[in-house]
Amino acid sequence: MTQKQQTIAAEVAFSGRGLHTGKLANITIKPAPENHGVVFQRIDLPGKPIVRAHINNVADTSRSTNLREDGVDVKTVEHLLSVCSGMGIDNVVIEIDNEEVPILDGSGKEYVEKIQKVGIQSQQANREYYTVEEVVMFEKPDQGIELILMPSQHQKFTVIIDYGTDALASQCVTLKDLSQYVPDVYDSRTFVFLHELQFLVKNNLIKGGDLNNAIVFVDKKPKQEELDQLAQFFGVGDVQVTKNGTLDNVKLRYLNEPARHKLLDLIGDLFLLGKPIKGDIIAKKPGHFANTEFAKLIAEVMIPKK
Repeated sequence: MTQKQQTIAAEVAFSGRGLHTGKLANITIKPAPENHGVVFQRIDLPGKPIVRAHINNVADTSRSTNLREDGVDVKTVEHLLSVCSGMGIDNVVIEIDNEEVPILDGSGKEYVEKIQKVGIQSQQANREYYTVEEVVMFEKPDQGIELILMPSQHQKFTVIIDYGTDALASQCVTLKDLSQYVPDVYDSRTFVFLHELQFLVKNNLIKGGDLNNAIVFVDKKPKQEELDQLAQFFGVGDVQVTKNGTLDNVKLRYLNEPARHKLLDLIGDLFLLGKPIKGDIIAKKPGHFANTEFAKLIAEVMIPKK
């Protein structure tokens, strides 16, 4: 069945701090015409340059997916692009007045809820999909990473994670179709291990982080003074470890919320291909580097289909 391209029915605005830079950014997502694609526009810079959401513009994936075009950066784009993919949004202009997209609550929840209020607008042009006629695989066996795309006329995602710790055991999630992105994926928040969080705090790498936008898994029992230091850094009164092996800053929305968030990230990173994919994707221990390298391999063999 042929589907039409879509944009949003009216503009929506968001404000918040970037997770890594700590800089306040204001975003306005505006409708765009058919065949326009998703484009970021740095309205804080002379000439208001654009950065296209495209795999060729991936500049760095060390802690998030960051884009660069003609020397202009837009960072931590994966959650917003995931929402565009999950909600079937093909064409928008995303105006931003700083270099990093706000982290908000660490998921796509706020983006989805505001877009739902204004609605999605169908357009006249048909949406194009990419299909493949052969299996595409990216793997790093030494790290337990494996991403596979198998030919199919459907869109199906399966994500499996296993970090080999008691705090975060093996988890799996399957999304049979992107039409289930809401409610199954969109509100799953980012997560981090306590030792990673301590490293990031010590090295001033999460200037915009707080304890409301991430699930923190405790893989090694901390000393009380370490918890006190975190509480002081994030400006909260007290931080404790729950019986589930997480800090008590937030409550899990799903038992497998980490796997769901990795799926959210994967969907956002693959959106950089420019068109949705038809195929069955199985991803073991995905991450931004693996996701974008996988996307580059897919781009080499993709066949556009109406």
